[in-house]
Amino acid sequence: MYFREGEVVKSTVLKKSEYTLAELVEGLDVTIKGNPDCLIRGVCSIESAQPDRITFINTFLTKRYRQALPTTQAGAVILTKDDVDDCPVNAVISSNPYLTYAQVAERFRDQVTHVPGIHPTAVVEEGAYIDPTASIGAYTVIGRNAKIGAHAVLGSHCVVGANVSIGDESHLDARVTIYQGVIIGKRARIASGVVIGSEGFGYANHQGQWFNVPQLGSVEIGDDVDIGANTTIDRGALENTIIGNGVKLDNQIQIGHNVKIGAHTIIAGCVGIAGSAEIGRYCMIGGGSLINGHIVICDKAVIAGGTGVDKSITEPGMYASGVIGAMPFKEFRRQNARFHRLEAMAERIKALEERK
Repeated sequence: MYFREGEVVKSTVLKKSEYTLAELVEGLDVTIKGNPDCLIRGVCSIESAQPDRITFINTFLTKRYRQALPTTQAGAVILTKDDVDDCPVNAVISSNPYLTYAQVAERFRDQVTHVPGIHPTAVVEEGAYIDPTASIGAYTVIGRNAKIGAHAVLGSHCVVGANVSIGDESHLDARVTIYQGVIIGKRARIASGVVIGSEGFGYANHQGQWFNVPQLGSVEIGDDVDIGANTTIDRGALENTIIGNGVKLDNQIQIGHNVKIGAHTIIAGCVGIAGSAEIGRYCMIGGGSLINGHIVICDKAVIAGGTGVDKSITEPGMYASGVIGAMPFKEFRRQNARFHRLEAMAERIKALEERK
């Protein structure tokens, strides 16, 4: 175990306050149309743009935002070659404007550096190994035989259980809880309130009473995984719950025991995934969706927000369910009543057809 007396020092590294347009996109696969010496002091939306700001347009934006392009007051707009003729200001032509915007915006984000060391209020139990380059925040608890990798950062009030392994360059914000035996790969980014490895929801019924089924598996999380605030991932009952490399999870997602999520899948907020579901690679799951247990979703499936997936999906493509879009409550009740009469209507139609 490594220990350094004194408080872990954290400092904010301020980025430049302004760039020329050429400096801002240096090294990126883009083309500038207009003045490369235009000064840019930040990013903004296309509607609130100012002459010293840069914004973007891409194919995913609504018509409302695209209509704002010809009158924008931005200093520059990131867009595709298809939109450049409608741009009245400096243009940064990119094949992927959203990605280019992310790369540009990064230049304006202040970075907090974490000096290696262990805060004196942290509790480190026997047998734990903390790499000398790691940073451990105030009041964090690290359990017996846990392993913290090189350049890892654990914020204040984190709890890391016994035999946990956290990979190099992983970053846990304040108040993350990792239960015993969990394995986290390299370069994970885990937001506050996340709980990984808590008991899966397993109960056996006997004579009307529920008896807890021990959850003896763990959780394995791959490299380059992002986990949003207050997301929870249950440990497996026998085998491990597995989150593949490059998976991106939004806030407040519930992942049940023995779930498997394939590499580079992205899941939006408030999704619930029941136990033993298997989700493939490169899937996209919209917010508020519900995934049934013990089903399989193939690679490259796209699930629209609010969809209930109650059976396996075997072909890539776009899937949705339920009422699409909000409607007045009276109309919803009327249409819902009609839906519940469909079976009776079908039986009457069948009877009429049989009379012919």
